[in-house]
Amino acid sequence: MLSLIISSIYLILPSYFANMCPVLFKWVPFGGKPISVKLFGSHKTWRGFYTGYLGALLILYLQFYLQKQGIIKSFTFLDYQNINIFLYAFAFGIGAIVGDTLKSFIKRRIGIGPGQPWIPFDQLDFVVFALIFLAPFYIPPLENILAILIITPFLHFLMNFTAYLLKLKKVWW
Repeated sequence: MLSLIISSIYLILPSYFANMCPVLFKWVPFGGKPISVKLFGSHKTWRGFYTGYLGALLILYLQFYLQKQGIIKSFTFLDYQNINIFLYAFAFGIGAIVGDTLKSFIKRRIGIGPGQPWIPFDQLDFVVFALIFLAPFYIPPLENILAILIITPFLHFLMNFTAYLLKLKKVWW
């Protein structure tokens, strides 16, 4: 069971980091213009897209390095040395950001304001879309997909609460 959890988190880690990048790098002075306030709200910016992509790329490169050095072997699915990490960064990173942006679009349409909770969609949007974007290149085993969908809400809450305590987010959810 622990191996299933670790391998699932390790696989989706680029998307987790991509989803955190817009908050972690909101201090970056360029790209902060909203994509469309009317459609997505003021919190969805171009910076979110490029930092999400670069964040996923960074994690994939780290995974590539760990695999190449023989440090991580037992719970990896991808052969990081033989994949196009730029393409996979797009799948994991842009997939995560598109999922979050689409969820914001739907929230605005049904009258849920920015920063207001929408459980479970706030917790799962980014991993679902990352897996959809990843599907043309790789489909994880079903048990890992289910583990990702079960574990992610708990990790998402933990990360959001930590970001709130660090004053990176205004709300704890």
